[in-house]
Amino acid sequence: MIESIPVSWYLLLSAVLFTIGAGGVLIRRNAIVVLMCIEMMMNAVNLSFVAFSRHLDSAAGQIFVFMIMTVAAVEVAIGLALLVELNRHKRTVDIDEINSLKG
Repeated sequence: MIESIPVSWYLLLSAVLFTIGAGGVLIRRNAIVVLMCIEMMMNAVNLSFVAFSRHLDSAAGQIFVFMIMTVAAVEVAIGLALLVELNRHKRTVDIDEINSLKG
């Protein structure tokens, strides 16, 4: 019989990944790194959804993860397109130097 890993370990890993991602969003100034940290936070949430889905023997959490991954793929495509355009006009991807929306 194979012993399974407790759900609490998955939730601890998810919390650590989410904390690292949130710290990256708050500390870093490079827009590409901020987008990667947001993706890390979304994957941490996905991990906890899958862990709970497995623990409760329900496929609902895993189906929800597929929807979140679809939204994340669209977010990356749109975010990178916006960063390419900002880089063309401002010649930087530093968040502090991008102030074109300020009035």
